[in-house]
Amino acid sequence: MMKSFPWSLLYCASLLLSDVLGTYHLNAGDPHLIAAQSYAQTRNNGRPPLRTLNPAKTDSQCRSRPLDLVFIIDSSRSVRPGEFEKVKIFLADMVDTLVVGSEATRVAVVNYASTVKIEFLLKDHFNKPDMKKAISRIEPLAAGTMTGLAIKTAVNEAFTEQSGARPRSRNISKVAIIVTDGRPQDQVEEVSATARASGIEIYAVGVDRADMRSLQLMASIPLEDHVFYVETYGVIEKLTSKFRETLCGLDPCAIGHDCEHICVNSNASYYCKCRNGYILNADKKTCSLKQVKVEVVEDPCKCEARLAFQKQTQAAIQQLTAKHILSIGSDGRHFIINSLCSTFH
Repeated sequence: MMKSFPWSLLYCASLLLSDVLGTYHLNAGDPHLIAAQSYAQTRNNGRPPLRTLNPAKTDSQCRSRPLDLVFIIDSSRSVRPGEFEKVKIFLADMVDTLVVGSEATRVAVVNYASTVKIEFLLKDHFNKPDMKKAISRIEPLAAGTMTGLAIKTAVNEAFTEQSGARPRSRNISKVAIIVTDGRPQDQVEEVSATARASGIEIYAVGVDRADMRSLQLMASIPLEDHVFYVETYGVIEKLTSKFRETLCGLDPCAIGHDCEHICVNSNASYYCKCRNGYILNADKKTCSLKQVKVEVVEDPCKCEARLAFQKQTQAAIQQLTAKHILSIGSDGRHFIINSLCSTFH
């Protein structure tokens, strides 16, 4: 029994070695190598891989928070017509997951290749049907991949207040999602840093032959939360649920609150309200019964009846006084009743 143990251990080690060699025997540029690099990056950051593409996964406490959202999409020659249609479906699916509107999320699309074209601005469409129609009309530009120029254009032209971005005082998050399948033909590091410094959060989505180093230079940190990779455009739609989890905000009232009566969501925070008949106390959390000032008003009908009775009584007294009604006592003396008014008062 003991003699067979070393041989078993040696056999297991040989299987493990062959498996390792088979796993890492990859050619440069192989999509699996890019995925392995992405996983290695996640391990180096000390966190487990978070990008499990499960479109069925949702968060019941999750709701879309207001955003100024700009998609920057690569339509260079390397993106085939059928693949570009997949990108458009991804954009339409993303719009469906968001709460869009002038006071909710606003969306713009920047299309690029060797040139850059703003397909529509943040101020152009405030409802889903119009946005999706505009997305369906987008055509690929072909030619090169000027990703840096596209980012610069988005910062200078799409994320401005003139184009529909909300003022900084509104504290509306500004988000850019870049979708590309190649290596940029211009510099992206400096322009991306400028965009991030201006308050824009950048997500980088790489497809197929995308250069992982370029994605990392563009994206915000932590990289494991802002860099995505899919092997083909055929599965890019599956990223929709992951972006929904990332871009939505947790419902503060659902997480927990200390309101005595009613909790009302307000962007990333909440405030308290009271039920009818109560007022909010100075602590802005508890409620007190509203003090009602009661005014007693007599029934006008009762007043009129009382006045009528008083008039009839006064008239009767006047008649008795006028006739000098006499009352004779036992001693024979006469007494004249001159007035009975005081009796009725």
